[in-house]
Amino acid sequence: MIQQTVTVTGEPSDTIHHFHLTFPTNRHGAHTARHAAERWLADQQDCPEVAADEEDAATASLLIAELTANAALHGSAPGRHARLALTLTADTLRIEVTDARGDHLPQPAPGGDGESGRGLLLVASLADAWGCEPHHLGGKTVWAEYTRRKPALKGGA
Repeated sequence: MIQQTVTVTGEPSDTIHHFHLTFPTNRHGAHTARHAAERWLADQQDCPEVAADEEDAATASLLIAELTANAALHGSAPGRHARLALTLTADTLRIEVTDARGDHLPQPAPGGDGESGRGLLLVASLADAWGCEPHHLGGKTVWAEYTRRKPALKGGA
């Protein structure tokens, strides 16, 4: 089951937008989660406090794609789903993907020569920070934070 929620809190200068989605830990689930998150981020363009430029959107898409794909590949457990959460502010996008396999921790491939792990090198190069934290019931949350560029002013102002 896919669920989305959006909340806006705080003062206008401290606006925070949240997105949550549960997805099956398979390739199709990861693909669906990425596209739903991209649509949600595009919808945020109507809110000037968090509007982004094309480079931010592309970076967000790559980070989301990699983290959800990793959950599908390494976080699958029978009967369990993964969870994608985005927290968007004027300055930062935080992406969190929680899965059921805390025993499979993310390991970037040294030199990128292995059959897997190269995606985490991409995450490390695009994100300002990333990491992994234990999640209850034996799972893990892999997260990445990206400091967003300020969008160009429209209308030449």
